[in-house]
Amino acid sequence: MEQVRRKCFISYHHADQAAVNQFIRDFDHTHDCFIARGLGEEMPGDVIQSTNTDYVMSKIRERFLSDSTVTIVLMGGCTWSRRYVDWEIQSSLRRGQTITPNGLLGIKLRSFTSFPPRFENNLSSDWPRVDCYARHMDYPTSTQALSDAIEAAYARRTTHDHLIVNPRDRMSYNRQC
Repeated sequence: MEQVRRKCFISYHHADQAAVNQFIRDFDHTHDCFIARGLGEEMPGDVIQSTNTDYVMSKIRERFLSDSTVTIVLMGGCTWSRRYVDWEIQSSLRRGQTITPNGLLGIKLRSFTSFPPRFENNLSSDWPRVDCYARHMDYPTSTQALSDAIEAAYARRTTHDHLIVNPRDRMSYNRQC
């Protein structure tokens, strides 16, 4: 049976660029585990130059999220403090009559310290007894482990969308890390 490759939007803090590049090379370029979408050296895409939050979010949705089905948040030491990560997660969780949210998968990089608040809102501290929308994992040790996690996040888009916590308020500024 052929492996399905999902289009995954990659959200991360640019201080983790080297680890992100390695992740893309390891699992997209080398093993074709998924198709990377987003901003970065290993992914095609233009930087969005604006200070208007609504404009930036609409461009993120239009350019990167519109054809992706899973958002992978690569979490390092300061990812939790970045406003763009918050905006990307918020846009990923957006839903409506004709909009299906992206699945949400967090991957802990070696430098991981804590979850971004909007990501954490979609976790349960009492999991697995209490279900929730998002899932997270340590850095994958195999292509199969990552593929399975991506597929589970993809499935949760429709089976668990009622568990999404996505308030309208968003980070205006980066926080001190």
